[in-house]
Amino acid sequence: MALRIMTISLALVGLAVAGAALAQDAAPTTPGGKAVLTRQAHYKDLAKAFGGVGAELRKDAPDKAVISAGAAMAAGLATDLPSWFPKGSGPEAGVKTAAKAEIWTDAAGFAAAAAKLQGETAKLQQLAMAGDIDAIKAQARAVGGACKTCHDAYRAPAEQH
Repeated sequence: MALRIMTISLALVGLAVAGAALAQDAAPTTPGGKAVLTRQAHYKDLAKAFGGVGAELRKDAPDKAVISAGAAMAAGLATDLPSWFPKGSGPEAGVKTAAKAEIWTDAAGFAAAAAKLQGETAKLQQLAMAGDIDAIKAQARAVGGACKTCHDAYRAPAEQH
């Protein structure tokens, strides 16, 4: 009986592992699918850079070098952001994405939103190099506002992706 229970248990574990492997999305092979994954990785980097700035600013004694490095990384990533959205890398790519079709159907609006983020992160980088913590805090809010403006128009709500 114990051997039978053990055999059944091992079979159930094997089925669970196989099911988990099947449930995971296979690596995309299309250019659009690959672009989605690349874009998602870039956004994680951007969130890490900007989040690091924010975390540092919440400290009693923020490290200006950490802020400067994070602001520089965020500004560099923002510069590249428009290239993260090649045609064919939207919902039609077959990979889960928060990118709304409006990115491509309202290209001028998306370009303006991206340019706003680029300008705000460039200002953040300049202020970070100058080291004025109060000015950096105000500019970090402006960068967050630029992120929100774009997300509101061009990113699907979390429950939809």
